[in-house]
Amino acid sequence: MDELDTVIHAPARLRVVSTLATLAPAEEIAFPKLQQLLEMTAGNLSTHLRKLEDAGYVRVSKTHTGRKPVTYLALTTAGRRAFEDYTATLTALLKGAGT
Repeated sequence: MDELDTVIHAPARLRVVSTLATLAPAEEIAFPKLQQLLEMTAGNLSTHLRKLEDAGYVRVSKTHTGRKPVTYLALTTAGRRAFEDYTATLTALLKGAGT
């Protein structure tokens, strides 16, 4: 049996990835909106996003609207695949625990 992906398994990062996984593959979400949905501080969310970005699971796009900087986030293809593998492994573990 495969081990659970420790990058995703941390509770806060699991919340981030599972929220981003609800978006269509080409869709992005603004940092403040994700922060609001997850009820996380900006610093805490940034720390977890950095770990996910370093793993290649999250794409961070920075742009400007007028003079205001805006950060958009999305799962990468690798991030979607890792989340699918994570959920499959977790499901298998839970099924095995029930026997």
